[in-house]
Amino acid sequence: MNKRLTPVTAALLAAFLLLSGCGKTETAPADGETDKLTVVATVFPAYDFARAVGGEAAEVSLLLPPGAESHSYEPTPADIMAVQQCDLFLYLGGESDTWVETILESVEPQGTTLRMIDCVDLLEEETVEGMESHEDEHDHDEGLGLGEVVGYDEHVWTAPRNAAQITRAIGAEMEALDPSNAAFYAANAADYAGQIEALDREFADFFAGVADRTMVFGDRFPLRYFADEFDIPYYAAFPGCSTQTEPSAATIAFLTEKVREEGISTVWYIEFSNHLVADSIAEAAGAETAMFHSCHNVSADDLAAGATYISLMTDNLETLRQHMC
Repeated sequence: MNKRLTPVTAALLAAFLLLSGCGKTETAPADGETDKLTVVATVFPAYDFARAVGGEAAEVSLLLPPGAESHSYEPTPADIMAVQQCDLFLYLGGESDTWVETILESVEPQGTTLRMIDCVDLLEEETVEGMESHEDEHDHDEGLGLGEVVGYDEHVWTAPRNAAQITRAIGAEMEALDPSNAAFYAANAADYAGQIEALDREFADFFAGVADRTMVFGDRFPLRYFADEFDIPYYAAFPGCSTQTEPSAATIAFLTEKVREEGISTVWYIEFSNHLVADSIAEAAGAETAMFHSCHNVSADDLAAGATYISLMTDNLETLRQHMC
């Protein structure tokens, strides 16, 4: 695993270590503050699961700002301090946040850490026919061989059954860290995981009535676990962790022809995408476009409006009902 930091992150980390003396610090709660369990999560799904479990007994914060991209995020000194001093730190644990691993090795966190990828069985990030190359390992023009693997897929929460499992794992960690509220955390974890599992059954019931589940994404495809759970054939412009935004003409032509040949009505894109590629393919093939929210992060407006993993995935289900028959 490559744990090299960008120059900006390295400078911030060095400054933090100088100020902190590389040692652990003890801070007493300020007047008026309660001694709540403190939880910090790098990405929205872990943040949402933790706040559902913790309720009023825990103080849960989201490290990445709304709309931020975890692959290229530069932590601030305040972020580094939050990671070091919290009771429970939740993060992905994959290639997209290797900067987290380096910080954890450097600042000696005082609390417990939990990687989401350790909570479920992992799938490899695969390359399907027509997909553009992974820019860090292959030449842009050569592409990847069909079925070639570029590493484990980190987007484990996109399968609802995984999301429920991660919720229970977070609940177990919080119970161990705060025994006085263990029953509260256990009940909350069971309730939220149960809601996710109910939604999982709704997805399964929907797909059971769909003859052709094939989905075409004119975008990255961070939905490997979702596709695997519900047996969805898919085509996409890029793998899930790619940072490319401009596919080759050959990729666009392949996806356009696939939409035409199979009579696919909708070309999909993910949140925060400019969806220009999806628009181009749809226009050429006489199809529509629609967004599928991967739940990786949310906008400031969505966060303020109270978006949750369940609300976002429920919206995805309704969109599927509108566009897939």
